[in-house]
Amino acid sequence: MQNSKRLWISTLILGIAFDFLFWKKAPGISFAIYVGLCLITGYLLLQLDSFRPARRSLWLLLPIIFFSVMTFVREEPLTLLLNHALTLFLLAMLALTYLGGRWLAYSMSDYASGFFHLAGSMLSRPFGFIIERRRIDKEAGKEASGRQVWMILRGLLIALPVVVIFAALLSSADLIFAQRLDDFVTLFRLERLPEYLFRGAYILIGAYLLAGVFLHAASRSQDDKLLGMDKPHFTPFLSFTETAIVLGSVILLFLTFVVIQFQYFFGGQANITLEGYTYSEYARRGFGELVTVAFFSLLLFLGLSTITRRISTWQQKAFSGTGIGLVVLVLVMLVSAYQRLVLYEAAYGFSRLRTYPHIFMIWLGVLLMAVVLLEVMRRQRSFANAVLLAAMGFTVSLNLLNVDAFIVHQNVARASHGDVLDVPYLASLSADAVPILAKEYRSITIPTDARDQVGAVLACRMVIQDEQIYQYQSWQSFHLSRWNVERIMQKVKIFLTHYQSNKDDRGLLMVVSPAGKEYQCWEYGHMD
Repeated sequence: MQNSKRLWISTLILGIAFDFLFWKKAPGISFAIYVGLCLITGYLLLQLDSFRPARRSLWLLLPIIFFSVMTFVREEPLTLLLNHALTLFLLAMLALTYLGGRWLAYSMSDYASGFFHLAGSMLSRPFGFIIERRRIDKEAGKEASGRQVWMILRGLLIALPVVVIFAALLSSADLIFAQRLDDFVTLFRLERLPEYLFRGAYILIGAYLLAGVFLHAASRSQDDKLLGMDKPHFTPFLSFTETAIVLGSVILLFLTFVVIQFQYFFGGQANITLEGYTYSEYARRGFGELVTVAFFSLLLFLGLSTITRRISTWQQKAFSGTGIGLVVLVLVMLVSAYQRLVLYEAAYGFSRLRTYPHIFMIWLGVLLMAVVLLEVMRRQRSFANAVLLAAMGFTVSLNLLNVDAFIVHQNVARASHGDVLDVPYLASLSADAVPILAKEYRSITIPTDARDQVGAVLACRMVIQDEQIYQYQSWQSFHLSRWNVERIMQKVKIFLTHYQSNKDDRGLLMVVSPAGKEYQCWEYGHMD
């Protein structure tokens, strides 16, 4: 970059904007706004110095915009966390590949190396840039710029007492002006000095780090050479014989397990009863282990693909064939794990920790098939992007599903058929759950007992909302889901007047429904 003043002023403004958007404010629309400011500022800075982005790098803008916007649309914790994490990850990828645009060719090692170099640039490149610009200015005879800064500082020091004297005279002449001036002066109370110093420090640090990101995008994002593109990082050292024994042994073990599982696929609850297992025991036993086996099978296959020598075409085809066999068996085990989860949900209802695996197992299965397909096509470098796309697909699915709304819908459906609704758990869900709660409560098809329980959840939510509303008064904290809750609760509030709230001996919030039933809004342990 040629214009150092433009860089430092821009990054300093971004640092101040960060403080303005996030200091002592609950997260909301502020994150998406700040992401947009960083993108626009970075693009303008680079464009003014004739650094134009590669077309493929611009493709990253679509998921960046989607995930950043969803941070103030969805409030469910895991969905929110993944939206933030993927936005930051993709922003870093944009900085890494801004000029080159070869992120689709990145391998795992390219990701690791790229992020390592980006971190190094954030820490060291701004300092090096300062030294380099000083050298260039000195050679060009521009040392006077430093003296100009001191002249500005001396002018401010001279102006300060003059302004103070005139401000005192004007305050004496007008009481309203005096009050406004006093309000302004209170901003600089001595007891707030540590806060100002802390905020000033992180603004400067943030500006420095952002300068490093922009400088890296301008000078180190060409992607001229990717690791392992011309030759492998290291020579595969494991012979095909050893790999065949390892994969063959694992496949034989998995095949034995799958054969035993088939009696459960076709026998259902009858076979479970014959074996002496209850729904809970059958569903709980091994679900996590099966998902773990699937995950480590993927790692095993990726590892062996990297370190195994495949000299002949036959060995390559044999390795791909065993990979296909391994994936088929793992997919069957994932189906078994999925069935166990369905049985458990049918017996005990839905929760977040039971909904996440539903989506995760689907994308894990897709990833397994993609990895084997890439192995057959000899596109092993694309394994990393397959993982990235699977992670993005998983997060998009959570956003589109609306996890908390899905949980409410499924559990209310169960309650409509006579099951008990877990009022404390549903009351603990995020704002995403409220619209579907209100819809179910006003449904004409819902049984009376189920409506009584849904109304108790809404009554609990109403009390919780009244206690938390103070947190979201600034526009920076605007969140579409929370705003929608406030709007909906105003509409249903009139229908909930017959629910009475109180606290029990332990201090836990309770509501009493018009039918005289008492429901607890909180519990010491939630559903898992």
